[in-house]
Amino acid sequence: MAGPVDLQILLLLLCVHQCQGHSNENLYQAKDNLPDYSPSKPTRYLLYDVNPGEGFNLRRDVYMRVANLVKFLNEDEPWVLVLPPWGRLYHWQSHEIPLQSKISWKHFFDINSLALHAPVMEFEDYIKAMGNKVERLFYLQRFKGGWTKWEEKMEICDCVEEPRYHQLANGKWRGQFFGYEDFVADKFDCMSTQAYLLTFKPFLMKNITARSVFLDRAESMIHGQYSEWSREWWTARRSMVFAKPLRDIGDKFRKEFLDSDDISDKTELEVWTNMKRNHGDAKGGPYIALHFRRKDYLYAHGKEVPSLEIAAKQVLKYLKKYNLKKLFLATDAPNEEAEEFMNILKKSQIKTYRYRPSIDNLKELKDGGVAIIDQYICAHARVFIGSYVSTFTFRIHEEREILGFKQEATFNRLCGDEEGEECEQPTKWDIKY
Repeated sequence: MAGPVDLQILLLLLCVHQCQGHSNENLYQAKDNLPDYSPSKPTRYLLYDVNPGEGFNLRRDVYMRVANLVKFLNEDEPWVLVLPPWGRLYHWQSHEIPLQSKISWKHFFDINSLALHAPVMEFEDYIKAMGNKVERLFYLQRFKGGWTKWEEKMEICDCVEEPRYHQLANGKWRGQFFGYEDFVADKFDCMSTQAYLLTFKPFLMKNITARSVFLDRAESMIHGQYSEWSREWWTARRSMVFAKPLRDIGDKFRKEFLDSDDISDKTELEVWTNMKRNHGDAKGGPYIALHFRRKDYLYAHGKEVPSLEIAAKQVLKYLKKYNLKKLFLATDAPNEEAEEFMNILKKSQIKTYRYRPSIDNLKELKDGGVAIIDQYICAHARVFIGSYVSTFTFRIHEEREILGFKQEATFNRLCGDEEGEECEQPTKWDIKY
């Protein structure tokens, strides 16, 4: 029989997979996706983190890389991916929520859905099962000489830069660890890497005997060539279904203000493993959605960010082309800028809507929850217009590909004042099944 620790972990994972709510009670049945808990194959755990400066939507891409690695590890031995708690991201700046940390994944995503792709568990559940430590910690870094030519290589070596970990008197290693001050690593190494994610599989299976391994700076892992990896990438992406409470809020807003619902819009959600849509299957609600990135983009991508007047002019052309009178606006612009933009459109009899939660709801949802609701509503619009090279926009593109929208209604962006109205539009990334 399995040992007491494995039995405890099994119960924790079963609770994660069977006790999480969903719009349909039995929409996701993930218990068959658990690893093999046999005495000869003790379960192993992969933990990870990302460069602190990376935002919410880039971190979602890194998750897909690590989840695919764990999926392939499970072909030979049982591994569970430990989900890193969310918190303290640059764009989460709401003054009403001074500290946003230790936020679990179930707050934003349907854990049962993730588990249909690879076995996962929350960080706090890992602590309950394995204690406040990880056995091996690898800080992924560049090679000292930088990239000279492309070749896959990995090497445990001296740290190129000062890492964010220090050794305690007892030999353990302490670092940020998502704000859990008592959490430590038994052993720490810097590892220079220039490799695809699959290269980490033999390293973890043959070179490392520890049951728990932590990969920091996991964004260093590379998906692989898109032409070869697109199906695996899309499989992981399709599993990232938003949490039901956030979808419910988005659905209520759509119905109340935008005359939009899944049946009329042909955007009904199914279990993602059974869901296969063609371009044009989705109709979308009778509104246009705009992601209008401002703030730091005015400096980082000033040539590609239009003025409020030019942006409004471009949006009006889309509204006229599709004979629509409603706009949903997702933006990080200061309130006075957003109001000015909306007033410009109002002169043309356009009704503009934003999702603005009450302070109490904001404290409950967190900034990440509000961002997901914005993305969800944008994903269900008849037409979507995004911002230049924005990961927020990219994630909406992907949602709309999954739902089955025509690509000409999805891959659009605003043009900067100097670019003119015929600027280069986003690359179309076809969904693969």
